[in-house]
Amino acid sequence: MTSSDVATHYRTDGLLDRILAALARSGKDVGKLTIDDLGLVDEFHSRRRRATEELARMLVPLASDHVIDVGSGIGGPSRYLAATYGCRVSGVDLTPEFVAVAIGLTERVGLTDRVDFRKGSALALPFPDAGFDRAWSQNVAMNIEDRPLYYAEMRRVLKPGGRLAIQDVAQGPGGPVVFPVMWADRPEISFLRTPEATRSMLEAAGFRVIEWVDNSAAALIEAAAERAQMRAASGPPVLGIHLIVGPSAREKLRNGQRNQEEKRTLLINALLERVG
Repeated sequence: MTSSDVATHYRTDGLLDRILAALARSGKDVGKLTIDDLGLVDEFHSRRRRATEELARMLVPLASDHVIDVGSGIGGPSRYLAATYGCRVSGVDLTPEFVAVAIGLTERVGLTDRVDFRKGSALALPFPDAGFDRAWSQNVAMNIEDRPLYYAEMRRVLKPGGRLAIQDVAQGPGGPVVFPVMWADRPEISFLRTPEATRSMLEAAGFRVIEWVDNSAAALIEAAAERAQMRAASGPPVLGIHLIVGPSAREKLRNGQRNQEEKRTLLINALLERVG
């Protein structure tokens, strides 16, 4: 498995045009958007905007903080943090199409003075040592085989005492994951770890755990509700993550719910502090 395999999984042509067209059909002014206008499409992770709100309340960035968003996708959480807390955010993502969309949407919500994005690998972050006050990462680790390097890179770019907030899908006790899922069509690009192994690797990388939360039950309830809404509709909603995922969205949502119900996957949130 290489980073290009992961980038290929997420690649989707014409994404910005699809999102803007869907926003226009929803009655939005695509030249002057808000982060709430984008909330149904730009939170490409478990529990969507609610997860971002909860994780942000754990991190509580200050307006003076510079935050790095590792695996920033199309930029929803980065924009939310900047708009809500007034901080600066720099997002990094492996997928060029996601970076381009993140920049385009950020321009349209008027946040380019506080939010920027660039292409880069979580295993070789394009920033100097100790440049950030806070770090953030949601639903990224599932695609990363070298977890120790991933955690070491986030520690490297954090200032001493800096804090890291993560949301991760973890391996549960119920058995292997049923594919395809949102982060992988096949097992070769999926690298789940148990919560216990994840915590041990974070601590070994030089982080102290401040808060550790199992959100598996909440994730299951919300996944079931999301699937029920899709089943009840005559077709996919105008706005939603299907714009990113494509025709396989229904199957991946179904498998995601099954994996959660059978405890093949768990969802954890954590707040950590760089030691030393």
